[in-house]
Amino acid sequence: MELNVLNADQAPATAEGCSASACGSSDDQMSHLPDSIREKVQNHPCYSEEAHHYFARMHVAVAPACNIQCHYCNRKYDCANESRPGVVSELLTPDQAVKKTKAVAANIPQMTVLGIAGPGDPLANPERTFETFRRLSEEAPDIKLCVSTNGLTLPMHVEELSKHNIDHVTITINCIDPEVGAKIYPWIFWNNRRIRGKAAAKILIQQQQKGLEMLVAKGILVKVNSVLIPGVNDEHLKVVSKIVKEKGAFLHNVMPLISEEEHGTFYGVMGQRGPSDEELQDLQDACSGDMNMMRHCRQCRADAVGMLGEDRGSEFTLDKIDAMDIDYDAAMKTRAIVHKGIEAELAEKQLKRERLAGVKVPSGPVAANKSFRPVLMAVATSGGGVINQHFGHATEFLVYEASGNGVRFIGHRKVDQYCIGNDTCGEKESALAGSIRALSGCEAVLCSKIGYEPWGLLEDAGIAPNGEYAMEPIEEAVMSVYQEMITAGKLDDKTELKRAEV
Repeated sequence: MELNVLNADQAPATAEGCSASACGSSDDQMSHLPDSIREKVQNHPCYSEEAHHYFARMHVAVAPACNIQCHYCNRKYDCANESRPGVVSELLTPDQAVKKTKAVAANIPQMTVLGIAGPGDPLANPERTFETFRRLSEEAPDIKLCVSTNGLTLPMHVEELSKHNIDHVTITINCIDPEVGAKIYPWIFWNNRRIRGKAAAKILIQQQQKGLEMLVAKGILVKVNSVLIPGVNDEHLKVVSKIVKEKGAFLHNVMPLISEEEHGTFYGVMGQRGPSDEELQDLQDACSGDMNMMRHCRQCRADAVGMLGEDRGSEFTLDKIDAMDIDYDAAMKTRAIVHKGIEAELAEKQLKRERLAGVKVPSGPVAANKSFRPVLMAVATSGGGVINQHFGHATEFLVYEASGNGVRFIGHRKVDQYCIGNDTCGEKESALAGSIRALSGCEAVLCSKIGYEPWGLLEDAGIAPNGEYAMEPIEEAVMSVYQEMITAGKLDDKTELKRAEV
């Protein structure tokens, strides 16, 4: 069999940076899409940055086996406190997965998407995966169905995927060059044989590219996930992004390598570092061009439940589900009302956004003939697209960039919760120091409330705390603070911001 695989020196030139109008995956970047495509993504929290503030997702762990080995993967079971791909607390049968999905959908009406993402590879477990999809398409027709795969056997399953009305597929593509692939994948299991090295990577790459082309031809939206591994595929991912875009991928998600030693992965044991926040942002910007980039990924567990950034899986263990009395016909009516209300709110926001289009920075003498540098700001939010979280309660901060071109979402920074209760606030000094380190590069942090101690330490680190925009829409608040900084003359200095040091 002849393998037509691109090497790095054969690939087209990489995209040169990104325009402000092309970064992120917000509703503005999707406004040019046909209605049929917008309908598929507007309530999908992974495919729309705006939707992830309002809609929830869940994964069911029905696929234990995998047909490749990745140096960044170590599948663990019964690890409830660990949040990364491949980790689950309960492995489910298709019957259990259907029952759990209906229970979650009845109790979390904002849930719109059910995905199968492991803990192995769903398409290496086709019977369990497609039985789950078949049952759900019949019994819970109001839920979108998604699958994530390494792509090795994807071409042979495209027809079956289309039969089950699965119109969102994620493929993890970390390279298009077998030389790079051999550094990431020690082996694949193909045609009843274990194949290693460049030969294995070459087969995997060919299958991934073929599967991508087949899905696009079927009208199925494809998101490509890529793990950024410094020194291995960091520069190469620019080429990967260009190729998958040319082949019709809808969205590219460049994720940071998770390589802590305690996870027991090969990369972790060997000391392979993950990327810094700045390295991740720089590569995402370089890959953007005119392709949507997913910047709000949380690298979810294979049994995650709830909004992105939260996991309510402990509320829906098998023993708790068995005690629930679920009337799914009634639940679907409630869900339809909730979804309609959210969609109306999003439509209103879009109309307001259109009215404000072109209003980027203040008019008049303050803004005349001036070019102001962009500013990063961190936001504490528990969802809904508004600033509604206490600084000390945050387990992550969303980071936005404000500039003369408007506001764009950059990514999220995970932190340890500083304040657990009134009696313990201020005692977790290391958590507070870690939060401030995590906000390095940000010039302001917007939250609903903040205590005196963190306020002072943030100011000492060059980060301005701001609690004046509680319950305000995030992007509007960020732009308001940016305008205030311009008016106060804080952005006249064009020198680079000195990063906070703690």
